[in-house]
Amino acid sequence: MNASDTLDREITVNNMAKTQLEQGKKELKYKKVLLKISGEALMGTKDYGIDPAIVKRVAKEIKLVTDLGVSMGIVVGGGNIFRGMQESVNFGMDQADADYVGMIATVMNCLILQGVLKKAGVTTRVLTAIGMDRVAEPYIRLRAIRHMEKGRVVIFGAGTGNPFFSTDTTAALRAAEIGAEVLLMAKNRVDGIYSSDPRTDKNATLYDNINYDDYIRNDLKVMDTAAVSLCKNNNIPIIVFNFEAQSSIEKILHGEKVGTLVGGK
Repeated sequence: MNASDTLDREITVNNMAKTQLEQGKKELKYKKVLLKISGEALMGTKDYGIDPAIVKRVAKEIKLVTDLGVSMGIVVGGGNIFRGMQESVNFGMDQADADYVGMIATVMNCLILQGVLKKAGVTTRVLTAIGMDRVAEPYIRLRAIRHMEKGRVVIFGAGTGNPFFSTDTTAALRAAEIGAEVLLMAKNRVDGIYSSDPRTDKNATLYDNINYDDYIRNDLKVMDTAAVSLCKNNNIPIIVFNFEAQSSIEKILHGEKVGTLVGGK
């Protein structure tokens, strides 16, 4: 094979790749999303902290979907480092004080995720609800939207900036503020929403879909009801899925059935 044939082959391969990419963009069901990653999901099988292999896999999947043209914001929990409500009891702290520590824990996760995404070739910005100008930008809604318009992944840290609000509620709030088409709730070792805890109840049933009111009425515990109410009021569907399932985010964005759909169609 001569140099001309080699060049022609490379051009053909590149054109096929571009065609596949464009086709993938056209088939997307959701093009602007908010991904919520729980802190526990980042632990993997560890008891504390972050599993590097998990974060690298997340970065690879985010890279894949952003290459398809998806606009993405991310909210990361901090439960792998510090859980405000639980730890306030353990340490004898006021919950408000413990919640602020939890907010700082989320920023630690955000910065690690940003570093790994940067290494994977994904341009990101971390915006925090508590001022930390040496390491992140302050959260300003229009600034976040502008970053996303420029193709950057925006990672939202420090929760809402207020105690007594979970990062689930933060995710719902940021999803509404940026105009996300769907809220993706990535959970650790949970396939979706069950009628009861499948680890203790062998008769627990996995919901394919459930409306907002039934979720709240049944007092299901996968995410807090404030987040669900906020999504209901803003017509934002929620998809709860297993964080460990391979290519789950890409499948969801292409309209495949994954996990449990709350609200929406």
